[in-house]
Amino acid sequence: MNDIITVRGYVATEVRLTLAQSGLPIAGFRMCSTDRRFDKESNAWIDGNTNWYSVSMFRQLATNGAASLRKGDRVVIAGRLRVRPWINAEGRTGTSVDIDADTAGHDLMWGTANFKRTSTDRTDVQGQVPAALEDMPAGVNPATGEMLGAEETDYPVDPDPDGTPEGDDGAHGAAANAKELDAAGAPF
Repeated sequence: MNDIITVRGYVATEVRLTLAQSGLPIAGFRMCSTDRRFDKESNAWIDGNTNWYSVSMFRQLATNGAASLRKGDRVVIAGRLRVRPWINAEGRTGTSVDIDADTAGHDLMWGTANFKRTSTDRTDVQGQVPAALEDMPAGVNPATGEMLGAEETDYPVDPDPDGTPEGDDGAHGAAANAKELDAAGAPF
């Protein structure tokens, strides 16, 4: 059974980015979420229980998350919930609550973000890395999220840099009636 959960909370530890032997990027961090409610008697907000989660991210989400998320950030995480009992060598027992994240992002209720697309189909000049990819960790293929060896760090270049399919003039039904976007003013 897959239990899907969405949690709002804080990044409680630094995000760790590692590479599996297979080349799969994996990032992880601890997250906390505290229940808050307004107490009418004291006329103040009070904290309830704090829940703790171990969050795991894979592939492109791992590399983007490691480049974007910092300790203390307010985030929204959605993914598969796993609750597992554990026992250590001394016989101590506990329960691990993990989220295998499908998506992660900053909680815009509490601040702003500056989104940068990591897709390589936005290359403006043949052979140059798009500006949105400048903050990616070194040695990461932005198309797949895989970490590359030194000999594989060249980014692939889209043969059609404007991203439109052949024969597509950009007019699509209702969009044709909408205001034309000045391509020179577009951020991509």
